[in-house]
Amino acid sequence: MKHYDCIVVGGGLAGLTCALELTYEGKHVALLEAKDYIGGRTASWNEYGMHVESGFHRYIGYYSKMPKMLHKAGIDLNKIVTWEEQVEIRVPDQEKSVVMGVSPLFGPLKMVRGIIANHPSLTLKDKLSLLSFFIYGFKDYLLNPSKLDLVSVKQYAHLYDVSEDAINHLLIPLSAGIFFLPPQRYSAYVFFGLFAPGIPKFYKMRIGAFLGGMSEVMCNPIADRIKQLGGEIYLGEPVQSLLLSASKDRVLGIKTSKGEEIHTDDVVWATSVDIAKTVLENDFANEGWFGKLKNLKMMDASTFQIELTSPVLPKDITTFGPNTCLGSFSEQSRTTFQGSKGRLSIILTPPEKFIEMSAEQTLEYVLHDLHRLNIDINMDQVLDYRKIDHPNDFYSLAPGNEQYRPDQKTSVKGLILAGDYTRQPYFATMEGAVASGINAAKLVSNKT
Repeated sequence: MKHYDCIVVGGGLAGLTCALELTYEGKHVALLEAKDYIGGRTASWNEYGMHVESGFHRYIGYYSKMPKMLHKAGIDLNKIVTWEEQVEIRVPDQEKSVVMGVSPLFGPLKMVRGIIANHPSLTLKDKLSLLSFFIYGFKDYLLNPSKLDLVSVKQYAHLYDVSEDAINHLLIPLSAGIFFLPPQRYSAYVFFGLFAPGIPKFYKMRIGAFLGGMSEVMCNPIADRIKQLGGEIYLGEPVQSLLLSASKDRVLGIKTSKGEEIHTDDVVWATSVDIAKTVLENDFANEGWFGKLKNLKMMDASTFQIELTSPVLPKDITTFGPNTCLGSFSEQSRTTFQGSKGRLSIILTPPEKFIEMSAEQTLEYVLHDLHRLNIDINMDQVLDYRKIDHPNDFYSLAPGNEQYRPDQKTSVKGLILAGDYTRQPYFATMEGAVASGINAAKLVSNKT
């Protein structure tokens, strides 16, 4: 019968990080992933003949834990990303877009120009109306976090007299453009918490676009490093249940969907929240620690990718489409999908509107809203398209949900949770997933 020091369930960024840390320590580790590709929400794969990924991703320059993990995996960050010094905000039904510099160290002039330049829909006065909003927001994030989590971004903006144009053309891109939810449904605590880690590292702020599919340039190399260090990785291997002691207070191993029992000292459960709830509820529905996980509300995500005859935008940079279904998007034929003649990748908002919609219907919505942003695509230019849905795959960032993020350590000996939804300093980001994986490995290594 097989036995491991630790079994990691789930091959997303949290699970990969945990397995990498433990194998570095000489632990005998097995990682089991239900899908036949590695990466979870940071994966790329072939979807019925079209190379796709879970959504278009960006690396934030002030991340600290993720670059250390990549270095440990032998990955040179500067070889897998290209850096953007500005983003574009395309205002519906207007010809001129707003260009904002985002790199104070590497593109200071672009940043200054973006701040002081006027736009028909976004003047310097509109930008200055955000000053009190951000100052008091970061103060409340530090001093009154539970109170801040009870209000939405929009409510907080109105409290500090942020102009409607600043809400529409700056706060909506920073909310719906990053995490699908409009500012009236987005917790003010989470909003400021996403940016708070960057304050002491403001000079490091910039955005990195990946130079290839996420599995190819990042997740597969991490998995390869784990195997080089003696770890084992099994794809297409869903876990059906845990093996527990008679009193259910200790983990003994796992049982796969094929009926195989694998024994271990520790299990790190690093699947999506939805799967964690479904599988773990069978044994722990009445346990106190499971109550938080059970009550944690979820939200959908939906992305759309269009293969085109040529690029539709002059640069591969992060672009926002406030007050359209295009939360954020980018041309990616020069970066992530370099084998494509043209590739547009889009995060759709609100996601629940598109989850049940067909790809054909979604394409109509997308093309209509692209036209409103002065991006015209006709069907002759469309070679292929895919809608990638993630129902209930993210924990909700709505007000009042933060209190239900569970601790990573459970009361069951040998069972540890990992994922960006768990309680650690970061939110639903790659940095949060990596942080949880590091924490999980420490809990395995430091147990008494």
